[in-house]
Amino acid sequence: MTMPTQALLRVLLAEPERDWYGLELCELAGMPSGTVYPILARLEQVGWLESRWEEPETHAGRARPRRRYYRITADGAEQASDAVARAYRARRQQAPAWLPRPGAAGGGS
Repeated sequence: MTMPTQALLRVLLAEPERDWYGLELCELAGMPSGTVYPILARLEQVGWLESRWEEPETHAGRARPRRRYYRITADGAEQASDAVARAYRARRQQAPAWLPRPGAAGGGS
């Protein structure tokens, strides 16, 4: 799982009952739309997210495009939480590249 996907999932998992619109997610995750929207599409394809378009009445009269809202599904929240935790544990177990490896030339024992 990529770091951008993990960052986006953390935002979604912070308030799993909430509907988020795309640019809001970009802001909160600190990533550009060209990164966020493909991730949202993939998460929706696997069933972790569901989306809906803003009602035309809500959008009418505002000087902005119609918003698409995303919400993490109950199953998606459970699976995403597990996946993010596994990714975190895997990162913690990897030694940094600068750390000498035991038995390596010039390294410690």
